[in-house]
Amino acid sequence: MIWTVMLVSFLVTAAVLIHYEMLYRLATLMPGKATSHRYYVLVGVLGSLCAHAIEVWLFAFGYYFMVNSRVFGALQGNFNNTLLDCSYFSFTTYSTLGVGDIEPMGHIRFLVGLESLTGFVLITWTASFIFVEMQKFWEDE
Repeated sequence: MIWTVMLVSFLVTAAVLIHYEMLYRLATLMPGKATSHRYYVLVGVLGSLCAHAIEVWLFAFGYYFMVNSRVFGALQGNFNNTLLDCSYFSFTTYSTLGVGDIEPMGHIRFLVGLESLTGFVLITWTASFIFVEMQKFWEDE
């Protein structure tokens, strides 16, 4: 169980740091380069989506490692132990969609729960970031 906690802690910390760095870069680099407010918002949304995709794939690689090591548990159901299946499961977990066609068994459930919580927090952080950035433009008008 200690290895599970360490791996999950690493993945969650890495996802938060990736998200922080992406939002920080968007906040500091884009205002000087944006030619219009609409362009800035578009780049902010697309940049945030890229950050989320990177984070989802980070968790997908974590699932892939955990499933193939056979020490942490398994993913059962409509699942073929491929990286693509791990990414699909990660996207549905991160977004808290939870389709339910893949079921975690064993210690891997700890990662599933924390990925959902992490995804929820990071998606909310993105929404707050974009709202605050758009408010700056609304004040200018």
